[in-house]
Amino acid sequence: MTVPPITLPTSGRPATTANANAGAANAGAATADAAATEGILRRQRARESSARTYARSFPIVPARAKGMTIEGTDGRRYLDCLSGAGTLALGHNHPVVLEAIQRTVESGAPLHVLDLATPEKDDFTDALFATLPKSFADRARIHFCGPAGTDAVEAALKLMQTATGRRGVLAFTGAYHGMTAGALSATGSVAIRERVAGGGAEVTRLPYPYPYRCPFGVGGERGAELAATFTERLLDDPSGGVVPPAAMILEAVQGEGGAVPAPDGWLREMRRITDERRIPLIVDEVQTGVGRTGAFWAVEHSGIVPDAMVMSKAIGGSLPLAVIVYDQDYDGWLPGAHTGTFRGNTLAMATGAATLRYVAAEGLSERAAVVGARMSARLEGLRSELPVIGDVRGRGLMIGVEIVDPEGELDSCGAHPVAPETAERVRSACLERGLIVELGGRHSSTVRLLPPLVITDEQTEAVLQRLTDAIADVSARRPGQQREQRPGRRS
Repeated sequence: MTVPPITLPTSGRPATTANANAGAANAGAATADAAATEGILRRQRARESSARTYARSFPIVPARAKGMTIEGTDGRRYLDCLSGAGTLALGHNHPVVLEAIQRTVESGAPLHVLDLATPEKDDFTDALFATLPKSFADRARIHFCGPAGTDAVEAALKLMQTATGRRGVLAFTGAYHGMTAGALSATGSVAIRERVAGGGAEVTRLPYPYPYRCPFGVGGERGAELAATFTERLLDDPSGGVVPPAAMILEAVQGEGGAVPAPDGWLREMRRITDERRIPLIVDEVQTGVGRTGAFWAVEHSGIVPDAMVMSKAIGGSLPLAVIVYDQDYDGWLPGAHTGTFRGNTLAMATGAATLRYVAAEGLSERAAVVGARMSARLEGLRSELPVIGDVRGRGLMIGVEIVDPEGELDSCGAHPVAPETAERVRSACLERGLIVELGGRHSSTVRLLPPLVITDEQTEAVLQRLTDAIADVSARRPGQQREQRPGRRS
């Protein structure tokens, strides 16, 4: 159950040895390891579907992992700022998670029992409800879904359609809710929707506040005010074309949309608007939950109480688990209204309960707020020196750095054009330096940082240095730009 210890070299590459003979042996082993790695990657390309994504961005083969560090089959080591797209709240193979797995396996507990009650499920539900706002938890029901967040989104939409007798859904620009039919229809990305005929729900798309690229061209608080006003006027317009919907679904911080946080005031307005019109409000906390944004749940920043919350990723403690928690007034389902074979993952419930309690006991939400603010401030301070950084935003340890063309024409909000090719080069330059980051946002021009909540101060500095170095190097190599050496730059 234990993972061999991994030491972190400053370059992200295997440490060299002073002994020449050992060095030659290591070089031979490294060559063999590199060949084995390439063989695995070649077979993956030949056998896996063209829908694979992260495998295209990161041509590595992870073999071992601990904490924030991944080691590939070729011996190279990387700081992981992707964290399973936010799944690994405690990083890779955390002792708390491994102990929960070992304890559960050794106990003889059934690993799969559909939706039967088990001590592990009971304990997980206790642990989860203890983290929720009390006014929500006191009236809450939980439904265990298939193991992916997208299935939980489907369940939440079906729940509200059943409760209201309506079909339509209010969703937002920039949203990402998953890849199954209903979740996909609520997702904003045109690229992943345009080739799929039909949809799971009739969706009305509303403007999400995005100060840097405001849909109203004004930005700031005024942009958020206009977004709320537009929503209210549209819903009340008898000729607005919006049939009373079954629900509104939103993210308090858009993840795949580019780490765009919703203003707290706007979230409160969405709660007021939906309350007054008896529209259930679903908040998708799949990526924002379990301390990621600096509060245990992102809704806590604004103080709103939704009618349903969608949860997955980190709640399983790195193992697959997804649930919806909702107000008991909406519990009008018939038996079997939403089922799934793998909704009884005993191991995930054990690791999830352990993770939830550890995050709460160790104050990791508060640490995420502090470390995230420090990282964002440092990156914001680089904008004048590195003008390809157009915007730095996010909340807690959910950070986005939007890469732009600084020579392009400014829009009405003062934003430069997106630069997805430059962002891709930054991602590649980070990987060369032993740092895994992924892209998101409009045109995939935003570098996203999702480090584990247990990131150390030393690792924080390493992430910032490697990212800064990568952006500086890419900036210096832009057409027409002279490469300049930065103080402290690694060769």
